[in-house]
Amino acid sequence: MDFGGMSRRDFLKVSALGTAALSVAKPFEVIAGGGKKLDPKAKSVIQIWLWGGASQIDTFDPKPDAGYDYCGPLNKAIGTNVDGIQLNAMLPKLAEHAEKYSLIRSMTHGINGHETASYRVQTGRKPGRLVYPSFGAVVSLFKGYSQGYEGIVPPYIVLTQPQGRFSEAGFLGQKYKPFSTSGDPAKNPFIVEGIIAEGITDEQQKKRRKLLASLDTLGNAMPGNKQFELFDKSEAEAYKLMLGDAKDLFDLKKEKESVRKTYGMNTFGQSCLMARRLVEQGVPYVTINYKGWDTHKQHFDIMKRKLPELDTGLSALLEDLSQRGLLDSTIVWCGGEFGRGPKVKWDAPWNGGRGHFGNCFSTLVAGGGFKGGNIVGKSDKHAANVEERPVYPEDLIGSMCQLLGVDPDGKLPNPKNLDMKVMPSRENGSGRLTEIM
Repeated sequence: MDFGGMSRRDFLKVSALGTAALSVAKPFEVIAGGGKKLDPKAKSVIQIWLWGGASQIDTFDPKPDAGYDYCGPLNKAIGTNVDGIQLNAMLPKLAEHAEKYSLIRSMTHGINGHETASYRVQTGRKPGRLVYPSFGAVVSLFKGYSQGYEGIVPPYIVLTQPQGRFSEAGFLGQKYKPFSTSGDPAKNPFIVEGIIAEGITDEQQKKRRKLLASLDTLGNAMPGNKQFELFDKSEAEAYKLMLGDAKDLFDLKKEKESVRKTYGMNTFGQSCLMARRLVEQGVPYVTINYKGWDTHKQHFDIMKRKLPELDTGLSALLEDLSQRGLLDSTIVWCGGEFGRGPKVKWDAPWNGGRGHFGNCFSTLVAGGGFKGGNIVGKSDKHAANVEERPVYPEDLIGSMCQLLGVDPDGKLPNPKNLDMKVMPSRENGSGRLTEIM
């Protein structure tokens, strides 16, 4: 059967998307969390996920005096527009916007495996029997459909591919998984799986929908059937996405060419622009899954390509959000599952590579109530160990929850109604980032 120019898989995906939009009933006994009422400063989060783990030395914690075995050819640091803050010299545009962000140079968890570290950083939990939801899924729970979200696209979106390291929804279930766009926003048109099909006009979609309806003999013969009614509503939502405002939202050709070029005409830069458009429409959580940072081999050759992309896209995003009055209400969180080994592996087969390193790494945070122009924590001379103010994933996520108005000490709803907090505090006391909130 012809599904309006889409494959059956695409049609089912977008229909399921519509079903999620309609299923706004409370999924658990307690949905509000049962915690303190907080005054939210942030409305949305843009998570820039440096998939594979970026080197702290080559980005936000340069060590120009550490020597060639640690810095390789990227052995220069540059000052920023905030006294006392330096970045790697490959990030000159970000250096011009240091007043907008703070750098955490003492992130730690000690895990060197991708899957486990990704889970640790994005859930704030140590691996165990239960699979907890990612921060994005938690935001979708507390800020999504069951809390009155009426956006034209789902409340949790990934640009462009799922991270694939663990189940983002955890025990919350499929309803809280992110909607991944697929496609490449740097291409025209941006083919969003299940929303924008290639080579099919709106008029063709409408005609094919009409034909499908005429062929639905079973549905026409059973008016009032509850299951069919739910499917019809779901189908209507799906076509609304394909033919309505959502299609325009994902059309980057509606942006000025000069704006697009400012972000960089590449997948990452245009994903940053797309993220700005999404939060502008009130989407609570957007992840940019920025792959390519797992640099075991030929690290420096890769960095000469990746760092300019990161510099251009992220700096443009921060400036654009600020100019539009959105930075105060949008948290920008940029980091990966861990850092990279401080000492370069020069021998074969690595040929100048860096391994996994969870002992000490860096993260950038901006907006949504986070103060700019600050450094949190300190690493040693090789960025190998935390010297001051260790920050764990639960500290960062708990801080972001607080800025979003979600009490991190409140109850996290779950199918079995177990007594669990939204975000655990550390045993030795809260490590939340009060100094930059």
